[in-house]
Amino acid sequence: MNKLRYFQRFAVGFAGACVALAAVSAQAQYPSKLIRFIVPFPPGGGMDTVARAVGEKLSPRLGQPIVVENKPGAGTTIGTDAAGKSAPDGYTFLFGPVAGQAMEQHIRAKRVVDIQRDFAAVVGIGHGTVVLVVPQASRAKSVAELVALAKANPGKLTFASAGTGVINHLTGELFMQVTGVEMTHVPYKGTQQFLPDLLDGRVDMAFDSLPAYLPHLKSGRLRALAVAAPERAKALPEVPTMAEAGAPGVLSQTDYAIFAPAGAPREAIMRINRETNAVLQMDELRSRLAAQGIEVTGGSSEALQAELAEEITKWGRVIREAKIPPQ
Repeated sequence: MNKLRYFQRFAVGFAGACVALAAVSAQAQYPSKLIRFIVPFPPGGGMDTVARAVGEKLSPRLGQPIVVENKPGAGTTIGTDAAGKSAPDGYTFLFGPVAGQAMEQHIRAKRVVDIQRDFAAVVGIGHGTVVLVVPQASRAKSVAELVALAKANPGKLTFASAGTGVINHLTGELFMQVTGVEMTHVPYKGTQQFLPDLLDGRVDMAFDSLPAYLPHLKSGRLRALAVAAPERAKALPEVPTMAEAGAPGVLSQTDYAIFAPAGAPREAIMRINRETNAVLQMDELRSRLAAQGIEVTGGSSEALQAELAEEITKWGRVIREAKIPPQ
């Protein structure tokens, strides 16, 4: 009887050890197959470019290919839904914006996937500069002059955006709320659609991501009045921040981050976080991102989760005050 009990205990202990070893082995082997980054924007845009640049550096460190899949449409909804409904196995990630997702949370009334409920934060990549630009012929040479002009002509000045509820629209709404001016929003389908009208002065201004405007700022066809950032942009060191220009509280930025479907293995999240933070220290990648006006952040998954919560609160307040109905 004693021998039987001994062998039973031995068998149980041996089986437990095998399970533990298998778990350790599975963790050590992650990743063991191709990884997908789902980008909820078209190819060639800022988010797509950053996702491919980061994936290119991550792939050798992980020992597996990283494929970027573009799923644009309905703001960020189509791509976000596709990522959120994917198997939470650590092989599919959402590569998307933070502020943009926060805005969508309030604008899209019928969203199936919730960015806070259905995703786990993995790592922040960086922040891009949002700049206030006006045509060369504009009478406003500063934010103060623009505000004075807008107050003298309520509702007559126009600002362009890539659509209702997106960052260049809501930054304009935030600017009006902070400065107390009334302007008219003119939505287009994208930056490339309204840029010709901005260059020719058919719209009065835009609050938008910096890279698309750099050539026109250098040529003198557009003028930058301020950046909606806590500090001056390295690409435009002579341009003041909104706070310096007299509009404190106008803070807005494009941002880039990686999220995983809720329930993804913790070891996968930690590995992607660790390796991403490592590649963000590479000079070549930092230079590529800096050329697009992106300041590298990195950091913990907890820091990204906290940033997302703050952005949801902030833009919800802006949307409510602007009385923008859910789409």
